[in-house]
Amino acid sequence: MKIVVIGGTGLIGKQVVEILNSQGHEAKAASPSTGVDSVTGQGLDEAMVGADVVVDLTNTADFDEKVVVPFFSTSSRNLLAAEKRAGVRHHVALSVVGTDRIGLGYFAGKTAQEKAVREGGVPFTILRATQFFEFIPLIADAGTSDGSVYVTSHLMQPMAAADVARIVAETSVSPAIDGVLEMAGPERAGLDEFVGRVLAARNDSRPVITDPQAGYFGIPIEETSIVPLGESRIGDITLKAWLNSTSQAGL
Repeated sequence: MKIVVIGGTGLIGKQVVEILNSQGHEAKAASPSTGVDSVTGQGLDEAMVGADVVVDLTNTADFDEKVVVPFFSTSSRNLLAAEKRAGVRHHVALSVVGTDRIGLGYFAGKTAQEKAVREGGVPFTILRATQFFEFIPLIADAGTSDGSVYVTSHLMQPMAAADVARIVAETSVSPAIDGVLEMAGPERAGLDEFVGRVLAARNDSRPVITDPQAGYFGIPIEETSIVPLGESRIGDITLKAWLNSTSQAGL
């Protein structure tokens, strides 16, 4: 099976390509660095030749709604149009748990992406993931003021990027469901607890102060805004195991 991984040189994409190729599939990483740009359309038709599945892992670091909505809308429309021309049979898009409940900032961009996928005319599966362990330090940094870290106690259920990649790879070689699957880590607790555990493991002395109004990267959320509310795929890797592995790797 030929699988084109858009964003295949990033954190998740590299792992997805490696997993699929190790299973005997023909997985190709596509990104601006390989001459494929989903926003401009450059290289898309060439990349899609013979493809059975396209995995969309495109991303932007921007949280400004005025930036992310056009980015995800344009990228998705271009991808799906190229897939239809090439006869691609399954489009897999990585989205975010909470996209349908928050609707601000980055989540507005993901809402636009999901809408484009639903209307794109290609059989699809939308995979919504919770926050990755790898980005918990960024949550701490975003909440730091005067040497202290202010974070909400609202719930989160983060997961390891390795688990995300594994589930994305499994989904890409499974039939399209024309719907949404959610995935999360094996532990659920407050953001303040997860941030505190990560900082302690890294010998970061910043005190963690629980602030119910702190939001999520500046976006107001409610108690269960960023955790699955129904059935979801659960990753295998606990925060403790992830911290041990990153410590051993010197990260």
